[in-house]
Amino acid sequence: MTSSSRRSGIKLNRPFVGIPSFLRAPIETNLEVLDADIAVCGVPFDEGSPFLAGSRMGPRSIREHSLRFAASDAGLYDPETRRTYLAHELANRTIADVGDVDVWPTDVKSTFDNATDLTRAVLAQGALPVVLGGDHSVTYPIVKGFEDEEPLHVIHFDAHIDYAPFIHDLRFTNGHAFRHIAPMQHVLSLTQVGIRSLRSFEAHIQDSIDDGNRVMTMGEFHDVGPMGVAEVVPRGARTYVSIDIDVLDLPLIPGCVSAEPNGMSYAELRDTLAAIAEHCNVVGLDLVEVNPTLDVGTGITSYLAAHTVLEFLGNICRQPRWERHREARAAARG
Repeated sequence: MTSSSRRSGIKLNRPFVGIPSFLRAPIETNLEVLDADIAVCGVPFDEGSPFLAGSRMGPRSIREHSLRFAASDAGLYDPETRRTYLAHELANRTIADVGDVDVWPTDVKSTFDNATDLTRAVLAQGALPVVLGGDHSVTYPIVKGFEDEEPLHVIHFDAHIDYAPFIHDLRFTNGHAFRHIAPMQHVLSLTQVGIRSLRSFEAHIQDSIDDGNRVMTMGEFHDVGPMGVAEVVPRGARTYVSIDIDVLDLPLIPGCVSAEPNGMSYAELRDTLAAIAEHCNVVGLDLVEVNPTLDVGTGITSYLAAHTVLEFLGNICRQPRWERHREARAAARG
C-alpha cells in the first residue's frame, strides 16, 4: 500500500491551500437559502480613501490570514483565558462566507446600494453580519441596511472623527461616514472612541459633540477603561460596532494608510470589545482600512485584523444571550 493510498480521505487543509473563504467557512452567495448564524461579507471598495488606494484588497487578505486559524473544528483555545471560542459555530458550520458586495467602479451610489441590499438580505435570514472593508466609507451603507430593524446604538473605534461636512460635493469619502450615520432615525446614539489624530479638524469634532455624540479621546479612554466604553450604551441594548484598524497604535499596523501614533494596544482593543460583547447585544460589526499593498511581507496587519474579528466573535458567541438567540434561530429554521 502506498503512502498516498493510506492517506486517502484525509485533508490537512493547510493555510496555503484551498479557497480562502473566511475561516474556511462554507460559501453561500444565494442569500435566499442562507442557513447560518453568522454571515461574513466583504466590501472591497476604497474610492473613499483620499490618500492611497489599496484597502479594496483588504477583504481578500483578511480571509487569507483567517485560514491560519481554520485547522480544527474544535474551536479556538486561548491559553490566557483557558476558554475555547467558537466551538459550536465551527463544529456545526454556522458561520458562512456570503462573498463580496458587487463594486461598480466610479459609481459609488450603486456600490453603496449593493452594500445596503446585501446587509438587508443577511438580516432577513436572521444572521449576524460581519463586514470586512474596504475603507471606512462602507460603514454608512451597512448601517443603513439596519433601518428596517429595531433601533440600535453605534460604537465607532478610530483615530479620526470621520465627521467631515458635506461640502464641494464631497459626501462619500472615508471621512464622511459618521456624519451620515449619526442622524439616521434608527441610530439611537453614536460613541466615537480612540480619537487622537493631529490631522483632525476641531470643527468636525465639535460638530459631532454638538450633535449629541460621545467623543472619547485616548486620554478619556484610559480614564474610563474597557467597561467604561461599553457602559456608554444601556445593558443589553442592540449595538453595532465599527472598528477602523487605525484605532490601534501605529507600529502595530504597517498595512494601514491612516495609522497614527498613541493608539490602543491590541490588549486594550481586545478587552474593550470583550466588555462590549458582555454588556451589549452586538447585532453587527465591521473592520475596515486594512491596506495589504502597504503591509510587510508577513501580512501582520491582515493577520491582526482576522485575529481581532475572531476574538470579538468568540466573545459575542459565548454570551448567554447569543446562545438563546442561536437556539431560537435553530427552532425557527425547523
